[in-house]
Amino acid sequence: MAGLVLLFVHLVLVGWLTLRPLDVTWVTAANLEPLAGIKADLAMGPAEAVRRIAEGLLLLAPLGVLLPLADARLDVSPWASLVRTVSAGALVSLGIELLQTAVPGRVVDVDAVLLNATGVALAHLAVVPAWRARLRRRLYGTEVRMDAARPGRTGGGRPGAGRGSAAGGRRGRGGALLREDGPQGATPRIPRVGIAP
Repeated sequence: MAGLVLLFVHLVLVGWLTLRPLDVTWVTAANLEPLAGIKADLAMGPAEAVRRIAEGLLLLAPLGVLLPLADARLDVSPWASLVRTVSAGALVSLGIELLQTAVPGRVVDVDAVLLNATGVALAHLAVVPAWRARLRRRLYGTEVRMDAARPGRTGGGRPGAGRGSAAGGRRGRGGALLREDGPQGATPRIPRVGIAP
């Protein structure tokens, strides 16, 4: 729930920053050529280039963390999570650029979409895999230690292969024993009983 609230607050802030009309005397033409805007920024000198590129990278970078936080899943492929998060960030950036066509003083810049998506990817890679691994260790670490300390453990040292697993159950979150839906053995047969005359 907290992830959804933070995501909503961030998107409102981004909308306020990017969709306000600007009172300017002139605006540059729309940039539809990839990397042309970044080259123009670099031509303005190092300080101005760093400022403009950093603004583009940081604007939507929190989405790289907030989108997985709002999803709240731990057992996700890292690459699938990265692709899904960056795609969502790029779509949000593209939506902002399209809405800016109707805002006075704002122009479309394809490089803004590239920088925004790159910022989302960098934030995701820097935070989310380590954060998910830490949470998984915290949630499932006690299970492995409890199984390792259990006498009569079998399975050649494999965690979770003790009596709890042999009895047809597995440990879930919080250490609760969950029933597996696998085969449980042969179905019992009832012997035939003769009918009375």
